[in-house]
Amino acid sequence: MLRDFSAVVLAAGRSTRMGRDKALLACDGAPLWRRQRDLLAQAGAAEILLSARPEQTWAAGAAGFAAVVPDAIALGGPIAGLVAGLERATHPWLAVLAVDLPAMTPEWFTLLRAGCATGVGRVGRRGDFFEPLAAIYPREMSGLARDAITRAEFSLQRLLAEAVAMGLMGEYEITAAEVPWFANWNEGSSPAKT
Repeated sequence: MLRDFSAVVLAAGRSTRMGRDKALLACDGAPLWRRQRDLLAQAGAAEILLSARPEQTWAAGAAGFAAVVPDAIALGGPIAGLVAGLERATHPWLAVLAVDLPAMTPEWFTLLRAGCATGVGRVGRRGDFFEPLAAIYPREMSGLARDAITRAEFSLQRLLAEAVAMGLMGEYEITAAEVPWFANWNEGSSPAKT
């Protein structure tokens, strides 16, 4: 198993549709932030970061992370966590995992990592839609992502289309069997998996 990549759990979202911090929801008896941290460790991440807001006081006591990194800008959405992770990562690639994808598996990241090359990451795609919140980004994308934030362009879809066109990201067509891995917990209640 390759242990040459960093990882970040994106947990800084405001959970406005959920009405409570999704990172603290239980999945298989553990909070989602812990589940995602453990998943990334099982996938082989050499270093795991936690993207969280300063007011998320639970993050200070969340064990098993190399660092808690604040978003590159407030209210920037997931791209702000991606930039913060890329700028802090100490390895050539950064695996990104949203806290609200409880069905994701370590195998997904192993599959993506196998298709990465020097300076090139990999992202899953379904039709015209990328799955940017469970992807592996090369550190070389840091400047491109930072520039997007500077222009107030917060769309990861647009950023990924540009990165693919530039050869910074490769695409992986998500199979029907893999689609359930991307189910997220976004609205008022979570699945009955507790």
